Amino acid sequence: MKIEVYSPTIRRKEMDAVLTAMVEEKIGPGDRNRLLIQTAKEQMRFDYALALRSPAVALHLSLKALDVKTGQGVLVSALSPQYYLQVIKDLQLTPVFCDVTYDFPCINRETIEKAMAKKPDGLEIGAVVLHHTLGFVPDALSILELGIPVIEDISHSYGSWLKPKEESTEKDSSPSQTSAFPVIHGVFCILGLEEKDMLTSGGGALLFAMNRRDGSVLRNYSGIADEYCLPDINAALAIIQFKEAQRNIERRNEIANFYVKASLQTRHKRFISRSEDENNKYSFSLVLETGLKDVIAYAKKKEILLDNAFEKTIAASLVCENCPVSSSLVLRTVLFPMYPRLRSQEVERVSRLIMTLP
Repeated sequence: MKIEVYSPTIRRKEMDAVLTAMVEEKIGPGDRNRLLIQTAKEQMRFDYALALRSPAVALHLSLKALDVKTGQGVLVSALSPQYYLQVIKDLQLTPVFCDVTYDFPCINRETIEKAMAKKPDGLEIGAVVLHHTLGFVPDALSILELGIPVIEDISHSYGSWLKPKEESTEKDSSPSQTSAFPVIHGVFCILGLEEKDMLTSGGGALLFAMNRRDGSVLRNYSGIADEYCLPDINAALAIIQFKEAQRNIERRNEIANFYVKASLQTRHKRFISRSEDENNKYSFSLVLETGLKDVIAYAKKKEILLDNAFEKTIAASLVCENCPVSSSLVLRTVLFPMYPRLRSQEVERVSRLIMTLP
């Protein structure tokens, strides 16, 4: 039986929540939209949030809320999702692409400074969009020192702050509760809820601000039309995803431990987290020393599907001429199956594959 590279973690609780919304015939934006925001607020302690139909809408509104002027530059990683580029162009802004390093897939202060040194003379930078690529958490504090407004995208890294069960106190040890909260440094934060994000509502996003001052800016959009807001049928699914997040992250950690041990027996390289406490094991990837196609074909023979990790990034669209590392990683980085529903036998099969990669 084939092992898929990706599978959303949808269990009976999620299905029951969606069916209940359907039976009650309350599927448009309404009470569950508001309940989702309240549920997320309990987990992340933000000041104010909007539950929206897509991450693209969230990025559009966050750039508008920052009042980035027409023609100004927006700094983004070359390994950001391709939709970033479309939103930036739709707002008549100028994308400025930042490269990454071979050992870490997120931009940092040094790569941002290099990109700024190469930007056109006179181009003002209005914002940095800091994507937490593959679940890795960049050093936002050092980037903030540049004095440019930051938007953080934690669609892949949600839950990197959650405590492992053994560290939880008796009071907060249930899977739906935790006393650990995220440290978000950006003015605004996007949490995508798309099919392949850490949490899913089948499509959508939360856009939130951690403090009251920034939250007051988002409140200006509180009357946004329903057509921009997350429907209740999707919100019902996301609510359960939040409540089950810690349980799912613990399972991801168990799987990752097997994969890491297996990777020590291969010549291919892993990205290195700034801190293991800041990695939610959203994914498991390797930067290959051999061709991507050969490895994917080898795995397919063993009925294990692999993906190009950066196939749907800006760099993959060949528009980043000054980002050689990102362009190289697009051709060399592969994703392995990593999701809580993997059975133990499947994890063992993937581990054996990693150990025997050509």
